[in-house]
Amino acid sequence: MAERRFDVVLFGATGFTGALTAEYLAEFAPQGLRWALAGRNRAKLEQLRERLGPAAAQLELLHADIGEEASIAAVAEAAKVVITTVGPYISYGEPVVAACARAGTDYVDLTGEPEFVDRMWLAHHEEAQRSGARLVHSCGFDSIPYDLGTLFTVQRLPEGVPIHVDCFVRAGGTFSGGTYQSALNAMGRLRQGQQVARERRRREGRPGARRVRGRAGAPRHDARIGAWVVPFPTIDPQTVLRSARALERYGPDFSYGHYLAVKRLPVLAGLTVGAGALVAAAQVPPARAALARLKGSGEGPSAEQRARAWFNVRLYGEGGGRRVVTEVAGGDPGYGETSKMLAESALCLAFDELPERAGQLTPAVAMGGALIERLTRAGIRFRALEPAGPA
Repeated sequence: MAERRFDVVLFGATGFTGALTAEYLAEFAPQGLRWALAGRNRAKLEQLRERLGPAAAQLELLHADIGEEASIAAVAEAAKVVITTVGPYISYGEPVVAACARAGTDYVDLTGEPEFVDRMWLAHHEEAQRSGARLVHSCGFDSIPYDLGTLFTVQRLPEGVPIHVDCFVRAGGTFSGGTYQSALNAMGRLRQGQQVARERRRREGRPGARRVRGRAGAPRHDARIGAWVVPFPTIDPQTVLRSARALERYGPDFSYGHYLAVKRLPVLAGLTVGAGALVAAAQVPPARAALARLKGSGEGPSAEQRARAWFNVRLYGEGGGRRVVTEVAGGDPGYGETSKMLAESALCLAFDELPERAGQLTPAVAMGGALIERLTRAGIRFRALEPAGPA
């Protein structure tokens, strides 16, 4: 990459998660980091820069508007890495991906929208491979804990053997308006998402003789975790399986189960019924519009609510007659830790020695152990609860 004016540009910094990401960079970025804020409303950018304090007083503000292709291109051409928090990504994400793919600029976001990720692979993966750009989606609570947690687990099992990993997710916290709008939008586009996923599978193919697959399982009480569990059909298992297809370290036959875990059966039943009702309502345009008015973009949990939030991801891996139990855990999953994961992903791409890969990549494939080390130093816990022993 030719020398760029900025190491990192943050687009969407005046939104809820974008502002938290800016605050993280202002406090924890390495000395000498050349970074900038980008957006369409200069007054809001100036207010944010002032809120960041004296250390950010000289921070450059760049004009960038999704509706103005030239402004997005200029940002991409000026940066080594572009972070974008502007969603829903299916509505506002592609111009930034396209500009980065053309300019050979690394890209990170925090999307949990499978259709968007598949559309970007179909439209921009090959150009990014030619330009050298690394397009890394889902660099927040979707899907860092599971993608890197599975890599962390696999690395503690023998090589060259079939491996199975079960992942159990527990979390406490609330969500922002932007997250709600993105989820609602995705629920209303299930048919379109399935069509795009089929086209990606047709064009992408499978990893040769190696076998990689997901295991849905059934709702049950799992004695290992001491909780009721249900398959959790988010973007996260898709991300993990893509990492497994790309990396031979996951073995000749890799399988993965992804579950939400709760202590009490009535709570699990309520979550299941509520999610089903929300998905059904999102298929009807008037109902979806009414639901969208309940929580607008830009709204989010208070600092007090975020301080009480937490997440815990427990992973059980088996392979070659060995078994290991690992954990990824931290604080506020949706915002405090997500902004940390997003910022550290961008810094990892900008500064760390990484594999020579390009195109649309998962976090584990693009950054792997280097990002695990960064996040561990930043306070997110990756640890083996039980060292590898007989299965």
